[in-house]
Amino acid sequence: MSEEQTVSLVDVLEEDEELEEEASAVLAGSDSDHCSYPQGYVKRQALYACSSCTPKGGEAAGVCLACSYKCHEGHDLFELYTKRNFRCDCGNRKFADLKCKLHSEKEEINGQNKYSQNFFGVYCTCARPYPDPDDQVEDEMIQCVVCEDWLHGRHLGCVVPDCVELQEMTCESCMNKTPFLWTYATHLSGAAVQVKDETEPNELNSNLPHKEQGEEAEPSCKRSREEAEPSCKLKELQAIGQQRVQSGAVFWPSGWRSKLCSCSTCKERLAAAGSSFLLDESDTVLAYENKGKSSDQRAPGRDPLMSALEQLNHVQQLEIIHGYNDMKTELKDFLQRFAEDGKVVTPDDIRLFFEQQSRKRQRDDAGGFFPT
Repeated sequence: MSEEQTVSLVDVLEEDEELEEEASAVLAGSDSDHCSYPQGYVKRQALYACSSCTPKGGEAAGVCLACSYKCHEGHDLFELYTKRNFRCDCGNRKFADLKCKLHSEKEEINGQNKYSQNFFGVYCTCARPYPDPDDQVEDEMIQCVVCEDWLHGRHLGCVVPDCVELQEMTCESCMNKTPFLWTYATHLSGAAVQVKDETEPNELNSNLPHKEQGEEAEPSCKRSREEAEPSCKLKELQAIGQQRVQSGAVFWPSGWRSKLCSCSTCKERLAAAGSSFLLDESDTVLAYENKGKSSDQRAPGRDPLMSALEQLNHVQQLEIIHGYNDMKTELKDFLQRFAEDGKVVTPDDIRLFFEQQSRKRQRDDAGGFFPT
């Protein structure tokens, strides 16, 4: 008799808790009761786009977590995961007759907001929805740390590392828009090739002008100013003489932002590229999620995550937890049948259950989005 691998109810409940923690990481960092508009351009928050209010062909707009619940109940919403430096658009000029129920005094437009194709429910260089009913290939979606679009792993033009969930990624398009990042990629992400410097050290010295006897030395005040200015890490890396193929997305190692140069020239370079946030390690999605997981601002006796989950039938939230409460009831009934028949629950049984749930959700609310 062959021994079947079994799954205990404890295993199921542990996976259930992991899903709750994943949802908490995204939602707990945002306020589910108050519109974020008064906070201005929030450093990072969970956002949604409403195709009922701003259909394709109209102006792109985004709403905060609280407005997705209070002002857009029953609407077709796209879950955008998180975006940086965004101010809630709900009820402004882009929404015609809809007024924000949580904060009525809003400017007509938020000029500093940045929008992308994501706000119309399409992603990647292939500009397709997720999940895509016409795409039969199982593939993970990975977010670019610069443009914040989500791309299929097979469309990145590089090999996706095994520990992708621990690494930030910059897509090829953004790398080419900020070409100085290729120098960092050469030294921080591998694939470097040594380039021989044809100029010998003594030749370099021979080309330098010789000081004539009696020539005044460089003023000490100028030297002190130069010594006070930190050296440019970028120039030092460029001087090493290594290069890599400049194509495909780049996956960065942990702590890579701390290795970027922060001299005045490089700060200006990053600002000109609209990428000053790269010097801020607290800007990362990981930092945001950790804040959500460890948040102690929860009211006693009330779980804001479960409160949010109860309303997710109107918000196309993270794919696995969409319809969370209904799924728990159906899972209980599913397992009860095995108990009544005295049968063990195998991994294939659990997998079949979740596949059925996934197909049901896709029928009920096509167009949902779950980042992996």
